[in-house]
Amino acid sequence: TSIPPSITLAISAKVKEIKANGENVYAFGAGEPDFATPEVISNAAIQSLNDGVTHYMPSKGTLEAREAIAKKLRGENHIDCTEAHISINAGAKMSINLALMAIINPNKGEEVIVPTPAWVSYKPMIELAGGVMVDVPSTVESDFKCTPVELERAITKNTKAILINSPSNPCGTMYSPEETRAIAEMLEKYPDVYIISDEIYERLIYTDVEHLSFGSIPEIANRVITINGLSKAFAMTGWRIGYACAPGNDGMVAKAMNTLQSQINTSITSFIFAAIPVALGLTKEVQSMRQIFAKRATLMHELISKWPNVECPKPTGAFYAFPKVSHYYGKTSPGGTPIIDAISFATALLDEACVAVVPGTDFGGCGNEHVRLSFACNEDNITEGVNAVGEWLSKFK
Repeated sequence: TSIPPSITLAISAKVKEIKANGENVYAFGAGEPDFATPEVISNAAIQSLNDGVTHYMPSKGTLEAREAIAKKLRGENHIDCTEAHISINAGAKMSINLALMAIINPNKGEEVIVPTPAWVSYKPMIELAGGVMVDVPSTVESDFKCTPVELERAITKNTKAILINSPSNPCGTMYSPEETRAIAEMLEKYPDVYIISDEIYERLIYTDVEHLSFGSIPEIANRVITINGLSKAFAMTGWRIGYACAPGNDGMVAKAMNTLQSQINTSITSFIFAAIPVALGLTKEVQSMRQIFAKRATLMHELISKWPNVECPKPTGAFYAFPKVSHYYGKTSPGGTPIIDAISFATALLDEACVAVVPGTDFGGCGNEHVRLSFACNEDNITEGVNAVGEWLSKFK
C-alpha cells in the first residue's frame, strides 16, 4: 500500500480516456516510440508461433537469444561476456527488479544511490527489494548530471549499489565517456559497491558524444550489471523484452536473477525469443528511427526555448525534454487555477490547454520544478502542442 502507481502510465491512461470521448489533446506523456515494430521482427515471432513454439521455455532464455545478446554487448559495448552472463526478462523494468532482488539483503538498511531526477520506478523497485534509495540531486545548470564528488559523498557502509541511467529518463541528457570514466575511477575505491547501469536509451543519442558502458571499464567490470532491452530503440514496448548482463563472479548475479525469474514468471513469452537475434541484427531501421527522433529533439527544444521564463537543456539522448517551469508557481493560470507545484501546473495545462505532460514531482530531486515532455510523437503534434503551452504561459497572471 505504500508503493505509488506509475504516474507516467496514469497520464497515458487519462489521455486515452479523453481521446475516447472524442476530445482533442496534445499528448506528451507516453515514453514509447510511435512507430510500428519493424516487420521483419514481427515476422520472426509469427513464424515461431506457427512453428509451434508455444510451450515452457528456459527461465534464462534460449541459447540463441542469449548468444545474440552477448555478441551485441561484446561488439557494440565492449563488455567481456558470454551467454552464461545473460538474463532475459519481461522488459528492462523486470531486469532491474530482479537485479535489485538478487543483490539486496531485504530490510537490512542496504542503500542504492540514484542521481535524481530519475525514472519514477527506481525508488519503488528498490523499496520492493527491501532496500533504501539514497538520492543525489542534480540541477538544470549541470544538465542533470552528478559529479563523482557528489556521488561519493552519498556512499556509506550500507551502500550496496549505485544506479545510473544514461541517456536519462526524464532528463534527456547523458554522461559523456569522460564523465563515465571519472565516476568509475571514484568507484574503484569501493570494491563492494555494485554499479547498475540502465542503458535502455543507448541507441537514441543525438550528438557526436558516444555512449560508454560502465561494463566496458576493466577496473570495475566485475561489479557492473548492465541493463538493456528492445523496447525503446526497436519500437517494441509491448513485447516486454529486457535483459541484464552481469559477468562478475562467473555470472553469479545473472544466475541469481534467472533463479528468481523461475519462481516468479518462468520466462518471457516462448515464441518471441526468435525475434531477439533478428532485432539485434537490424541497423537501417533503427538508424532511421533515431534520425527522426533527432529532428524531433531539435524541434521541441527550439519551441520550448520560446516559452517565457523557462529553462530547458537541449535533449541529447532518449526522447524527453525536461523544462523548468517553477517560475509560474505562486501564480494563477489563465483559467484561474492557483499553481503551487508541478502537479497543479500539469493538471491546469491539461484542463485549460488540452496538453498532457508528466509532472516532475515523482522523479525526485529538483523534479518538482519541472515537467517532462516526450517527443515520441509526430512533428505536427510537437509544433501545435508546444506552441499551445507557450500561448497558455503568456496569459499567466
